[in-house]
Amino acid sequence: MTDTLLTGIEPDLEADARVRADDRGHVFHSWSAQALIDPLPIAGGEGSTFWDYAGNAYLDFSSQLVNLNLGHQHPDLVRAIQEQAGRLATIQPSMANDVRGELARRIAEVAGDGFEKVFFTNGGADANENAVRMARLFTGRRKVLSMYRSYHGNTSTAISLTGDPRRWPNEPADGSIVHFHGPYPYRSSFHSDSPEQETARALEHLEQTIVLEGAATIAGILLETIVGTNGVLIPPPGYLAGVRALCDKYGIVYIADEVMVGFGRVGEWFAFQAFDVQPDLISFAKGVNSGYVPLGGVVISDRIAAHFDTVSFPGGLTYSGHPLACAAGVATFEVFERDGILERVRDLGSRVVEPRLREIASRHPSVGEVRGLGLFWAIELVKDRETREQLVPFNASGADAAPVAAVAAACKRDGVWPFTHFNRVHVAPPLVITEDELLRGLDVIDRALSAADEYVTR
Repeated sequence: MTDTLLTGIEPDLEADARVRADDRGHVFHSWSAQALIDPLPIAGGEGSTFWDYAGNAYLDFSSQLVNLNLGHQHPDLVRAIQEQAGRLATIQPSMANDVRGELARRIAEVAGDGFEKVFFTNGGADANENAVRMARLFTGRRKVLSMYRSYHGNTSTAISLTGDPRRWPNEPADGSIVHFHGPYPYRSSFHSDSPEQETARALEHLEQTIVLEGAATIAGILLETIVGTNGVLIPPPGYLAGVRALCDKYGIVYIADEVMVGFGRVGEWFAFQAFDVQPDLISFAKGVNSGYVPLGGVVISDRIAAHFDTVSFPGGLTYSGHPLACAAGVATFEVFERDGILERVRDLGSRVVEPRLREIASRHPSVGEVRGLGLFWAIELVKDRETREQLVPFNASGADAAPVAAVAAACKRDGVWPFTHFNRVHVAPPLVITEDELLRGLDVIDRALSAADEYVTR
């Protein structure tokens, strides 16, 4: 296991036992069969590292749930929350509040021309819920299109929009959601042999879906700018611009889900800015304040915001724009600007992560492809590079998932907490990670992939 000297703390097995007992006795965990899990009690964290009560430290290569962009216990964010709590801990959303207004202004400024208004929510799922509601009210239409390979949240409309298997046990839900195939050059649904061909065929498929579903019935198209948990799928050249053109052609609202990739994850304030495209609505959460206090929201284009100047928006949340959350958000902007976070993410991604991952891929027969941008990458694992057979089946669990579970276990034994999903290992550390920590984590993944190589058939 890892060295306790990394954290400077002594093991506290009594506390470990107490936390485990309370958790197992009383906490009902998400996405889990309760009797089949054993959550690890965590004692603390700092920067890119967290540790348990036994004294084992882990490099956080998943940024928890890809939300801890500024790392554990960032002193500026902690201080902002403390100071805000000391003068005004909370106030209802119908009143004006200084940090709420300042954060909304700062978000609108970095979103670019054509955005002035922000509606705050408690997280990403309700951000997508409200973005869809806005699109439906603005257009007077009902249907919304989203990709099969996607995750948009666990509230009723958001889970319907989700394409991945987490949707299945929650059906039926919103019957006016339609799913379509997005681009995925490595596993093309369109039998494409180049990124450009993938773009053309994926857009043709999307337009056919629009026409066959009835363009006049479709309120919006909701896309993760870069598909997150379902693959770190970078849109091929021209795809997002093509989606924008189809939305303009058919009067459809383009909603960019930036919950995971917004606020610096790929070296931009919002990931869509890397692709020279402008959506109508932008949902966000996670990195806006690194999840220190729950916060999400929707950035609203001027033309949609104007619709609600004299028409009431039928939605709201008790904790919308909570002052403690917004104070941490304002501090986040200050840290980003002072410390050049966007620039360092672009630098580390292109200079350190990409070449190291490509070198790793060249030596491990289990690696089919690496792809990503900034500090957001996926290593796709296969049994056979030629056929591209996945290392584990789609939605594998139990014994079927053992090969990837072995890779994850090897990472943890070597002091790195990984992000794995289906047949992939994702690389998504805090944006404040040092270069030495980043290289150390990649070295651990390199060694751990030997466990996957054992399952390669050719």
